[in-house]
Amino acid sequence: MIPAIQSLSINKIPVNFLTSRRAFYTMYGLLVYEGFFTYLMAIFTRKASGGRNIYLALDIGTEIVKALICLSEGTKGRVIGVGRHKQKLGDMQSGAVTDIGGVIRNCQKAIKDAERMAGVSANQMIMGIAGELVKGATTTLSYSRREPSSKIDLAELKNIVHKIQWKAFDKVRSDLAFETGYNEIDVKLVNAAIVDVQIDSYKVSNPIGFQGKDVDISIFNAFAPLVHFGALQTIAAELDKELMAITAEPYAVARCMGHEDGGNVSSIFIDIGGGTTDIAIVRNGSVEGTRMFTLGGRTFTKRLAQSLNISFQEAEEIKLAYSSDKLEKQSHKIVREAMKSDCEVWLSGVALTLAEFEEIDVLPSKILLCGGGSHLPEIKEVLETREWFRKLPFSQKPHISFLKPNMVSNMVDETKRMKDPQDITPLSLANLGLEYLGEEKVLSKILKKIVRLMQI
Repeated sequence: MIPAIQSLSINKIPVNFLTSRRAFYTMYGLLVYEGFFTYLMAIFTRKASGGRNIYLALDIGTEIVKALICLSEGTKGRVIGVGRHKQKLGDMQSGAVTDIGGVIRNCQKAIKDAERMAGVSANQMIMGIAGELVKGATTTLSYSRREPSSKIDLAELKNIVHKIQWKAFDKVRSDLAFETGYNEIDVKLVNAAIVDVQIDSYKVSNPIGFQGKDVDISIFNAFAPLVHFGALQTIAAELDKELMAITAEPYAVARCMGHEDGGNVSSIFIDIGGGTTDIAIVRNGSVEGTRMFTLGGRTFTKRLAQSLNISFQEAEEIKLAYSSDKLEKQSHKIVREAMKSDCEVWLSGVALTLAEFEEIDVLPSKILLCGGGSHLPEIKEVLETREWFRKLPFSQKPHISFLKPNMVSNMVDETKRMKDPQDITPLSLANLGLEYLGEEKVLSKILKKIVRLMQI
């Protein structure tokens, strides 16, 4: 408070006193203003650093790093910032990190652009992991209770989930070690989720308080080689963000349409990235499993570069122009011929990967495509026109369509930048991030503690 100025006759006050008083109050006012300005800046800075409802979704793709700054509003989220940065050829190979330093720099640039657009920075982050050796499977195991008439309490539920998850963990890890040739000790658990719980064949979302003898729990587990998972942990540490989770990207994509709310949606999700093709199968709203194989957009670019005897970068530009139907007729024909043989090989990869899901009696007849590679017109064409599906357990010819950003049920894009199928993966990671920020269900909380023990 500035002290009240006494009412004095101006003629009785010396000029130098007036001057000094004016200088004092002028300076005092400036100091008050400066203090108020500093206070406002402090508020703004505190606000700009982002609260617990601001988070980052980071998709480290073989071709492009994509960063989304998101605002969580309960079960819904808003994308308020988008950043992208192109990777160099040597930074990633087939979805796996080959130059940690290079990838860190690319991530930092993408995150900086996203935060600049959003006007806030995120302190929390969810990351995706992909690659041929990242595999996931849903295992259903049964637990028989000694006293069926007693009600299930929290202590018993913890014991049931703990035993079933360790059994599922050992089974899937052993299968993956057999498939890949890696020792079991070299395989790390990426993420786990409970997809279904039944008590005496009666489906429940929270078993506490229920009676019954047989508790059947289906748990999805995703695994990756230690060297691959460790590289992402190193990148996360360097980015100086609180890591909410590293999750298998096909699993995130499979969950993007709100299947966790329980529904009878059944689909095959095919995400064609730069280095890999990721496949996830959802039946009756539950993720059955995920697989990947190392054929993606770069394979087609390399073929084009060899056929036309041009550089990889030139071939990539021509491929993108071809996918957007911007080439003149003769050039279009030449590129189409170059793409044909590789698309046939890619289709064989899809068929072989789907054949790996031996435990699934009937495959869903709806296929949803996403990822940058899905832009190639031949991809949808070979899936629709070839007889590849006849050797697989489909009940009918599969229907092929594209997964679009507006189909990600819980996310709203306020930036208007998420328009392509290649934006599905970062949006799906953002969608999954809402679960980590929201109020956790009892089962999820129990499983998360068990997973942390397994990841040590």
